[in-house]
Amino acid sequence: MNKLLIFSAPSGSGKTTVVKYLMETLGDKLGFSVSATTRAPRPGEVHGREYYFLTESDFRAKVENNEFLESEEVYAGILYGTLWSEVHRIWAENKMVVFDVDVKGGLNLKRKFPEQALAVFLRPPSVEVLMERLTKRSTEVEHQLKERIAKANYELSFENQYDVVVVNDILEDTLQTCEKLVLDFYNK
Repeated sequence: MNKLLIFSAPSGSGKTTVVKYLMETLGDKLGFSVSATTRAPRPGEVHGREYYFLTESDFRAKVENNEFLESEEVYAGILYGTLWSEVHRIWAENKMVVFDVDVKGGLNLKRKFPEQALAVFLRPPSVEVLMERLTKRSTEVEHQLKERIAKANYELSFENQYDVVVVNDILEDTLQTCEKLVLDFYNK
């Protein structure tokens, strides 16, 4: 079972909510790939659970050692990446690897595994709804919020490069749609 399931979306589109639901519902078939990042942990985040929190020098050393399947500087000075060790760990459990990654990371993974991966782009119903969600989340200050909205507009231009686009308007419908997509791909 060397399959990969890629979920990408602009920040605030709900991909983490969707992935958590899938892991709870289909955890016997799926293994979550914990990404590495140089950003600081948010309150409640634990090293090795949400992310592997690395210093920039440690991250860059792992890049040099080819320990990453893919890595990207998503925001200025903030790096994210997928460790090969995570993919091998999950495949050894005979499970499908699930990625919650940014748009460029998702496309990089899809290019490396065109036949083995299902790439799902989760989009908000509108940029206005996205802005409302990010504002309610209260994890960014004003200039970060503007940066995320600008980035979201850019990321939305890549949705047609994904295998499937799911509009996250009504969460329950989105969860059911994604569960069916995953099961169909798993059984394929």
